[in-house]
Amino acid sequence: MERTLSIIKPDGVARGLAGEVIKRLEQNNFKIAAMKMLRMTKSQAKGFYAVHRKRPFFESLTDFMASGSIIVMILEGENALGRYRELMGATDYREAAEGTIRKDFATDIEKNIVHGSDGPETAAFEIGYFFNSFEITG
Repeated sequence: MERTLSIIKPDGVARGLAGEVIKRLEQNNFKIAAMKMLRMTKSQAKGFYAVHRKRPFFESLTDFMASGSIIVMILEGENALGRYRELMGATDYREAAEGTIRKDFATDIEKNIVHGSDGPETAAFEIGYFFNSFEITG
C-alpha cells in the first residue's frame, strides 16, 4: 500500500470542481486516508514549494497557492503515486492525455486544478507538511 498527497488547488476549489476530483479518485480505487480544507499563507506556500525556490515561477506559484482555499488529501492504494500522476495528467494541460483531470478542467499551466507528489520521498515530506499521525485513518 502506497501513499501520496493530493491537493485540489485554489482554482479547482473556486470553480466548484472538488466533488468531481474526489469522484474521480474514488472511481479509480483510491482510498482517501485524510482530507481537510485550508488556506495557506504565502510563507506556508513558500515552505511547501521550497524545492522550487530558484525557479522563475516560484513567486507566482506561491502567490497562487496562497490566493484561496485548497483541499489536501492523503491517497492510499497500490502504486498510488504513479496512478495518481497518470490520472492528473501532464503539468501542461495542453499536453495531458484525454480524460485526465488537467486535460478536462485546467485553464493554465499554473492553474491546473491539482497537485500530486512526484516520488516517495516527496510524498513523505508533503504528507507530513499538512497532516499529523492522528489525522490519518489508514
